[in-house]
Amino acid sequence: MAVKERIRIGGRSARIQAAVHEAVHQLGALTTRNQVTVPQIAAAAGVTPSTIYRRWGDLQTLLADVAVARLRPIADPDDTGATESDLRAFIDQFAEEMSSPVGRALMRDVFSSAQDFPLQCAAFNREHLSTIAARAAARGEPPLDVDDVIDHVVAPIIYHILYDDREVTPDYCHALLDRLRAQSSPT
Repeated sequence: MAVKERIRIGGRSARIQAAVHEAVHQLGALTTRNQVTVPQIAAAAGVTPSTIYRRWGDLQTLLADVAVARLRPIADPDDTGATESDLRAFIDQFAEEMSSPVGRALMRDVFSSAQDFPLQCAAFNREHLSTIAARAAARGEPPLDVDDVIDHVVAPIIYHILYDDREVTPDYCHALLDRLRAQSSPT
């Protein structure tokens, strides 16, 4: 088994990673994803193919790493002032991004690697939902169960994007949220 190089924050390692990620983005804009090769990426990034193989192991792992970097949130979810609208805004944006052609390609890349990239993406969603839940608690609103949102809203959205031909429309997403709210409401 190959030993993976330790990646330091900043410095040469970070510059190489940024150059390789940028090369993947540039090549992806010029050609189809399945035509991109490690030698092409290496040449565009100004590194040797062995650098890519040493760092990522194979093309699938590199593409998954690039996908995770693109899926990593850059900001907290919108704070609309109420849990219901915070959650609706998050789910609308999530479904729109993930069901887009780019989102679908990124998810395929994330799931194509043997690494823990899907777990990293799940952690991003859990972090966003936990932020919404913490806001609800701070406002004195009823608690938001993050696991329930994942099980009853996020999971069906991902399932339909990856495995089904159902269009993930805002109306569908809102119906999932309404069902979750009805389940959570005291009877």
